[in-house]
Amino acid sequence: MAFDIEMIKKVYDNMAERVDKARELVGRPLTLSEKILYSHLWEGTPSQAFTRGKDYVDFAPDRVACQDATAQMALLQFMHAGKNKVAVPTTVHCDHLIQAKVDAKTDLARAKSQSSEVFDFLSSVSNKYGIGFWKPGAGIIHQVVLENYAFPGGMMIGTDSHTVNAGGLGMLAIGVGGADAVDVMSGMAWELKFPKLIGVKLTGKLSGWTAPKDVILKVAGILTVKGGTGAIVEYFGEGATSMSCTGKGTICNMGAEIGATTSTFGYDDSMDRYLRSTGRADVADAANKVAKYLTADEAVYANPEQYFDQVIEINLSELEPHLNGPFTPDLATPISKMREEAEKNNWPLKVEIGLIGSCTNSSYEDIARAASLAKQVADKKLKTKAQFTITPGSELVRYTIERDGFIDTFDKIGATVFANACGPCIGMWDREGAEKEERNTIVHSFNRNFSKRADGNPNTLAFVGSPELVTALAIAGDLGFNPLTDKLINEEGQEVMLDEPSGDELPKKGFDAEDPGYQAPAEDGSGVKVEVSPESERLQLLAPFQPWDGENITGAKLLIKAFGKCTTDHISMAGPWLRFRGHLDNISNNMLIGAVNAFNQKTNNVKNQLTGEYGEVPAVQRAYKAAGVPSIVVGDHNYGEGSSREHAAMEPRHLGVKAVLVKSFARIHETNLKKQGMLALTFANEADYDKIQENDVINFLDLKEFAPGKQLTLEFVHADGSKDIIMANHTYNEGQIGWFVAGSALNLIAAGKA
Repeated sequence: MAFDIEMIKKVYDNMAERVDKARELVGRPLTLSEKILYSHLWEGTPSQAFTRGKDYVDFAPDRVACQDATAQMALLQFMHAGKNKVAVPTTVHCDHLIQAKVDAKTDLARAKSQSSEVFDFLSSVSNKYGIGFWKPGAGIIHQVVLENYAFPGGMMIGTDSHTVNAGGLGMLAIGVGGADAVDVMSGMAWELKFPKLIGVKLTGKLSGWTAPKDVILKVAGILTVKGGTGAIVEYFGEGATSMSCTGKGTICNMGAEIGATTSTFGYDDSMDRYLRSTGRADVADAANKVAKYLTADEAVYANPEQYFDQVIEINLSELEPHLNGPFTPDLATPISKMREEAEKNNWPLKVEIGLIGSCTNSSYEDIARAASLAKQVADKKLKTKAQFTITPGSELVRYTIERDGFIDTFDKIGATVFANACGPCIGMWDREGAEKEERNTIVHSFNRNFSKRADGNPNTLAFVGSPELVTALAIAGDLGFNPLTDKLINEEGQEVMLDEPSGDELPKKGFDAEDPGYQAPAEDGSGVKVEVSPESERLQLLAPFQPWDGENITGAKLLIKAFGKCTTDHISMAGPWLRFRGHLDNISNNMLIGAVNAFNQKTNNVKNQLTGEYGEVPAVQRAYKAAGVPSIVVGDHNYGEGSSREHAAMEPRHLGVKAVLVKSFARIHETNLKKQGMLALTFANEADYDKIQENDVINFLDLKEFAPGKQLTLEFVHADGSKDIIMANHTYNEGQIGWFVAGSALNLIAAGKA
């Protein structure tokens, strides 16, 4: 039986009435996305129609999920909210703090030892506040959610940008910062600007070497890393219904890489099959009773241009396998063009390592299809030219693929099976030799490939592909190898071709696991004590941020003018810094150390205006804070792209940065800044970015009149005494201005005023 089945049935009981009322208010047929949005309004039954991309709307998500790196800060904040128990079903998943180095058993044991303090803290807080706890080794949050908690037509939020993976089961699953999660866990409404809608019509059917991953790689190439910002991507068509549920999850997962609010698919037979295979026949039965409400109205998919803000059409029968990268997940190259592109751009053709798995591609189907290729290495007397690793997404998948012989197949080609955790995908990979920073090429089935992302080496070129293609490239050891057309020379000097990959969508014998790794919370957690040592280097109880003093900010220094791409990885790196995710002061020592200073094109090197000397970004900002001098950060387009990590907002706030002024924001990061009481501003005229000089002092001239829809006026005083007046836009509404005034959204919750 499913977790929280009564909650799921209640959602379905309310759905028909709410969707029917919404259709009446809107006055037209509804998309699936709109049905889920309108059936999850905080007010219950809809009373008005909302304008896409304009109206801020209060929602009531069904559940919350947190991974261990973000859960630390989220739960530290929740402890300030004064609640005895979470208001909605909530889970914590220990998947980020396990470093891949040797193998699953060795790495998991080391992680449990090194991070025992954090795991014990998360376990006890979960036990106290009624939160389901998934232990280290249980699996990656998004795979575990898909297997246990996701349900068609539901809405959930998660403190990880790839929460959107649950769209594969027809949910609206949205990545947020920890402060947003605290709102919902505290029983409050969750606010979101009503999204725009992008429809992706999939015709034809996948076959041969083409996989679901290639769909989102193609879409990323079309929309780019910011093309989905402020929008939900809804997939439909014969190509969608012909695809597996987990394949749909892969596509939704990487929707985070196009900046989309979330992505989803309508309910179909593949979801019914997956629910039953994972022990949730009760959910499938309940969903089937309201099936017409779990997909768009027929008229929508018949004439999508009338109902979506943008429509993309992809013929799966013509789609070619893709590799995206390096350094950005939207640089899409069909495999037939890869050798040409690599030679033109001087990308190393030798593939050093192929890595499959992660939350994006670790389903039974993914592993089975990759194993079918691995088996051919022996059958065709080949030898794998690159190193090869597998990261299972959950213990349920790992146990099942071991039972069905796939791990033995991988063992025979010398592969390494890492722990059921994020590992290399998020930089938790102790890769031998990475410290040499040699230029090299790797291929993986993960979702992100930013510089330094996987192994910390800025000269590692990472390319994203399907597990099947990654496996083939690892066997060939050649980035330009096209398995559709190219032959390999085997150990006997013969030319052979790899057969097309094959594998079952779901295990014929069903899924199984001796210990899935779940810990249920105490029925009554009032007696559970949560201890945090004041001497701890890993955990630190939070102190409230100070409220606004009501005055204009004056005499502020420019901390950094960031040049080009500045993701949350640049603002608050992961990798070895993950160990400090529960200690705000310690992790603040990585603030903006990856951002490129526009004035000298260096990272972690900015001018201290108090001394005239150059220093590391956190050290310079700490000097400003000690002197009581405010500062601001300036950035380029899509600032804060990538992970949902709110540390990228909390660290500047903690160290005294007052505002972030950029050309444009990624959605989650803008919200995170607002929640922490920061000013998140955009240039009214993007060309004004060029006017900002290294020694500028900044004065806010009309912050006292801060109001929705009203621009703010900033004065930039240059070293020679000249000035530039720059107008800044913002998207704050009255409630969000209240967060700024109070010092943070959490301050309002703690005061009982939110």
